[in-house]
Amino acid sequence: MNKFTQYYFLGIGGIGMSALARYFHTKGFQVAGYDRTETKLTSDLKSEGISVCFNEDVNEIPARYKKPGNTLVVLTPAIPQDNLQLKYFQENNFTIQKRAQVLGDITRQSKGICISGTHGKTTTSTITAHLLYQSQVSCNAFLGGIANNYNTNLLLSAESNLVVIEADEYDRSFHQLSPYMAVITSADPDHLDIYETAAAFRESFEYFTSLIRTGGALIMRKGIDIQPRLQKGVKLYTYSMNDGGDFCAENIRTVKGEIHFDFVTPTDRINDVRLGVPVQINVENSVAAMALAWLNGVTAEEIRTGISSFSGIYRRFNVVYKSDKIVFMDDYAHHPSELKASISSIRNLYPDRKITGIFQPHLYSRTRDFAPAFAEALSQLDELILLDIYPARELPIEGVDSELILRDVKLKNKTLCSKENLLPLLKDKELDVLVTFGAGDIDKLVPLIKEELKSINK
Repeated sequence: MNKFTQYYFLGIGGIGMSALARYFHTKGFQVAGYDRTETKLTSDLKSEGISVCFNEDVNEIPARYKKPGNTLVVLTPAIPQDNLQLKYFQENNFTIQKRAQVLGDITRQSKGICISGTHGKTTTSTITAHLLYQSQVSCNAFLGGIANNYNTNLLLSAESNLVVIEADEYDRSFHQLSPYMAVITSADPDHLDIYETAAAFRESFEYFTSLIRTGGALIMRKGIDIQPRLQKGVKLYTYSMNDGGDFCAENIRTVKGEIHFDFVTPTDRINDVRLGVPVQINVENSVAAMALAWLNGVTAEEIRTGISSFSGIYRRFNVVYKSDKIVFMDDYAHHPSELKASISSIRNLYPDRKITGIFQPHLYSRTRDFAPAFAEALSQLDELILLDIYPARELPIEGVDSELILRDVKLKNKTLCSKENLLPLLKDKELDVLVTFGAGDIDKLVPLIKEELKSINK
């Protein structure tokens, strides 16, 4: 990697790719890239001085990046093999690496703190990064979301050799990493288009644990159905929200709308920690993050201050709009387990209010593989508006559509709706607590929904 002086990113607008692009740009390298659609994130990259094009025509590639000797092409798995720019780089003998390979190189040059799991990894990694960054320990971080505290997905520190990385299981990307410490938040089967079976999915996590360096540690949520394969000299810790383990929370309570708990470590106890983002599921994520911080020398007072000052992540339980009549929230949940936990947390926040959910399924294969589980999770709502499937990198699968989920949802109030008809539909709804869910392009509807709610509330 050191021989390259410039980097071209195919899929630069992705949350993980954009963090890498920012990293190399900050380090003084020339950086540019392509993405299919223009978003706020690509606009931010352009404002920071990074060139971005949105047409895959080869002529859109700036001339300086057409030199194979000093240009590294970084690829996200979301880019299709018939992409014209990708074919150009392949045919002209450029060095092409997946994002995970580049992250792997970074972990081998530093002490990687790698957070993995089907769900919870973005929140856990962002809390971990915040705890370390605001302490005397400090850290670097490549995050899978925009941290509200810093309005970025990249943190850099000249003083620290620690780097926090979200370890993505898709396409076995996390097998490229060399962790110093690792967390496994969950191992519920997902991405069966890649893994085919739940057993193969779990085996992938077991292999990941074998990559942790001697002298490091694995922190695994209690009850996860995998068997770690740790190298000699790697310590194993367990954690939970309130089910014991080496690290856990006790005495969880709500005080004037804020969640407080006591943090228990193998040797210490930090009493009366206040959670900055008062969502029940964040207690468990915080315990894992606090365990990493504690193991890396963050003091008790720094942990207490960090947890209370953590202000969340874009599209993770964001309160978009709030009035006397309506609360509108937005959440990235796109796996059945995430939806179940998210809806449960919202129900805890608003136990006596009607909750209406707008869900956009992400991927045909995930819908096919988990339709009954999606239906079960969404049945926790009071009302459901179900959008069409967001295909992302996939072509349609015959017989797979949103109806596959809807038919098993045990709600009287459930509706299939296109994105185009959503706003008119909302005008006729009696809304109390409204939540948008999904990992597709539903986020583009969020500001439009907000304006609609504001006009309804006039």
